[in-house]
Amino acid sequence: MSLPFVLASQSPARLATLRSAGLDPHVVVSGVDESRLVGLPPVELALQLAELKCAAVAVRGDLPGDGLVLGCDSVLELDGDALGKPGDADEAVRRWQAMRGRSGVLHTGHSLRDLATGAVAAATASTTVHFADVTDAEVAAYVATGEPLHVAGAFTVDGLGGAFVTGIEGDHHNVVGVSLPLLRDLVRELGHAWPSLWATPPDQG
Repeated sequence: MSLPFVLASQSPARLATLRSAGLDPHVVVSGVDESRLVGLPPVELALQLAELKCAAVAVRGDLPGDGLVLGCDSVLELDGDALGKPGDADEAVRRWQAMRGRSGVLHTGHSLRDLATGAVAAATASTTVHFADVTDAEVAAYVATGEPLHVAGAFTVDGLGGAFVTGIEGDHHNVVGVSLPLLRDLVRELGHAWPSLWATPPDQG
């Protein structure tokens, strides 16, 4: 019997990543107002938002008492600024005009709580992302799909935006939304074995 695992995020990409790694998370959306935190460095912002999301879900009374709750949040650091989801299409276009041909650092905060003990383990993973020098027409077409409006940094690496990312330095999964190696470390820090989370053996292909 696998250890119950709750994902405090509505991100389809995070859910898919965890499922592909053998987990079967129960999704509970945190409802945290991400605009509450301002003026923080990007790494700290990502971590504090992850901690808020995890804490908001962990207090619910309908969760398995012996399970783990994971909160995550991602921001893209560019020129020292923390970029979350763009507010509208115009902002997404401006983001891409600033990002193209350059590199940014994607920070994902992870906060993991053990409901049985109340213990929390938290850390941030950071991955450098190199962007293609895309044209104005490509930017306009990409933004028109709507995809950049729903993701931190206005890009994906596992969707339509993948063709506009020329390279990654660090954990690829972190850019998708959850660092599996970091999550394993946090699980172990709380005294659990990573394979205890597997609902089904990972696909051997």
